[in-house]
Amino acid sequence: MFTRLVGALVRAILIVVVILTPSLLIPGTSSEDAQMVTLVALAFALVTAFEYGAKFPGLIEFRDAPPFNRIRVIALFLTLFGLSVISSIDQNGSTLAVIITALGFLVGRVLDFPYSPLQLVLEQLPTDVNPLIAAQIQAMSGLAVLVTLVSLFLFSALIRLEHWPNRGTAFNVWINLPTFDPTAGGDVVKRLVRDGRVNIIFGVCAPFVIPVVAVMGANQLQVPVLGSPQTMVWAVTIWMFLPLSLVMRGQAMLRIARMIRARRARLVASIDADAPGSALPSSAG
Repeated sequence: MFTRLVGALVRAILIVVVILTPSLLIPGTSSEDAQMVTLVALAFALVTAFEYGAKFPGLIEFRDAPPFNRIRVIALFLTLFGLSVISSIDQNGSTLAVIITALGFLVGRVLDFPYSPLQLVLEQLPTDVNPLIAAQIQAMSGLAVLVTLVSLFLFSALIRLEHWPNRGTAFNVWINLPTFDPTAGGDVVKRLVRDGRVNIIFGVCAPFVIPVVAVMGANQLQVPVLGSPQTMVWAVTIWMFLPLSLVMRGQAMLRIARMIRARRARLVASIDADAPGSALPSSAG
């Protein structure tokens, strides 16, 4: 019990640090923006502490199947950190800022081909946008895509090598998928496969849909996205973090479906082997 509470407290503190990263790194953040981000960070920290401190599951999925959530949190932190450094390169011309910006810009140029998500983001920019801001957004988008692809590759490798979620213990579907009801009806394997494929499809389509929806929403609410570095950082981060979460969830559900199917096959084979008429009597010599 004490260990679980300490772990929940540590996770809550890490969530606060991750969410406050842009406010801490981007100079000139107003007090109103800092207060709003702090409230959001505290809200997410309370939810995290309650979820990981409670004995029974709530909303957070795969809380007992590391490193699923760890990969997502690390990817979120790296994205926020890198984009914050890129957005503040004018005030911070350090070597690290130059390297991160150059890396993001290089990936952005490579991925700037017809019908790519990054090109769609650049096409949504106003025609009279400052070329420096456009280049900055291209570098931020390239870095966000790079972090997402690396995270997906890492999680895919863990699944491919069957190191996830095997930890020497049985996988508890109820704890790790609290919003998934195995008794809702129908075969649980088919439902897991269906939901996994739907999540992957939504995750692949999200990078193409989010920029259009974000621009329409910003125009309706009159939010100056390009005028606030912190808003740009969060917009680009969400643009890639949401697809990452959806695709990882889909991969995880397909992996669980394969595990259940394999366990069923072993049980059927064991029952057939123990059946009375399964073994043929040996012929007399």
